[in-house]
Amino acid sequence: MPLRVRWAEVDKQAVVFNAHYLLYCDVCVTEYWRAAGVRYPDDFVSQGSDLFVRKSTVEYFSAAYYDDELEICGRIARLGTSSMQFVVEMYRRRQYEAVLVTAELIYVHADPISRQASPVPNTMRERIRAFETVTPEQATHAN
Repeated sequence: MPLRVRWAEVDKQAVVFNAHYLLYCDVCVTEYWRAAGVRYPDDFVSQGSDLFVRKSTVEYFSAAYYDDELEICGRIARLGTSSMQFVVEMYRRRQYEAVLVTAELIYVHADPISRQASPVPNTMRERIRAFETVTPEQATHAN
């Protein structure tokens, strides 16, 4: 997904403030679901479920600057019983040889009331598999 760095996202040196990269990841995940034909959060709520972030890790390789045109690329790399791993990479537009930032986001599928983990429904698994060009790795342990 394309994204242009806005003035409010940079520090005094016109470099993207580090916390904004997680915001970019969140926008990427939202657009992922939209592109996959999943209405978030409606399609989860209608099944009595939701997704909660369990872990987020960001690695910074190079800075993005004010007015840079970025391309944020995300996919589900792994599906567990109740979790999914999103992998996100950020590049300057059409400069895929130099990744700026990578991120790993672990989401847990859970009951929104009890907030207890629950299995990702098969209908959702099938949507993910149908959308992904690279089949997500399947977990071999219970998570």
